[in-house]
Amino acid sequence: MRNTTKITAAVLATGALTLGLTACGSDKADTKAKASDPLVVAATPVPHAEILDFIKKDLAKKEGLKLEVKEFTDYVTPNNATEDGSVDANYFQTTPYLEDFNKKNGTHLKSVATVHLEPLGLYSQKAKKLDGLKKGGTVALPNDADNESRALRFLAANDLITLKKGSESAATPQDIAKNPKNLQFKEVEAAQTPRSLKDVDAAVINGNYAIGAHLNPAKDALALESTKNNEYNNVLAIKDGNQDDPRIKKLAKLLTSPEVKKFIETKYKGSVLPSF
Repeated sequence: MRNTTKITAAVLATGALTLGLTACGSDKADTKAKASDPLVVAATPVPHAEILDFIKKDLAKKEGLKLEVKEFTDYVTPNNATEDGSVDANYFQTTPYLEDFNKKNGTHLKSVATVHLEPLGLYSQKAKKLDGLKKGGTVALPNDADNESRALRFLAANDLITLKKGSESAATPQDIAKNPKNLQFKEVEAAQTPRSLKDVDAAVINGNYAIGAHLNPAKDALALESTKNNEYNNVLAIKDGNQDDPRIKKLAKLLTSPEVKKFIETKYKGSVLPSF
């Protein structure tokens, strides 16, 4: 069981107050006091809270950082809590999600560190290599718009298909311009893509679902999404204006440290990739 600290209402209120002081411009005494306060970070359980718990247990004390981890299982509450100051930062989301959330909700969230990627992979029980996919074979894709578009861009990056110019950001199978292997596509719920492997020639599977199906992305995937220039890298986010908080700077440094890189590589074995 993860040793995640439960946050009291009093601590949350203190966090909100200190954030308010930062936004208004605090004096040197306030800044010094703030630096010694706990940093409250909202996170989803896996892998985000696990990574933060590792930092809290093994790295934070040496940096003089008091880290408190507050877990959430949804993607809305952590951003609202960061915006209103109930927490100081959050770690659970990609940049596209953050930007879309700001646009739709009028929030002022900003990324301050790029940490990891939960990569898409192409898996098959019938082909051992990418070029072993047979002509006319069926490939399962996640059926939600964001993941399907991402999956098609992934296949295009691996030269299995070519997408129509300008369609990449919201691609569907109808936007495929070239399909040399005449691949057929079967749209299924993202969580069901591992189960579809027995019925199709290959499937594009999200990292979290791959590991849940006991697949080892580093060994089992015919191809894996790269972290390089990938907009789906997960980030540490704050409310804009709090970039100079010394506690935020310490956490950003630790999240992109060699120790965290080794932790991610060892624990997640390719289902989560460090992006730094």
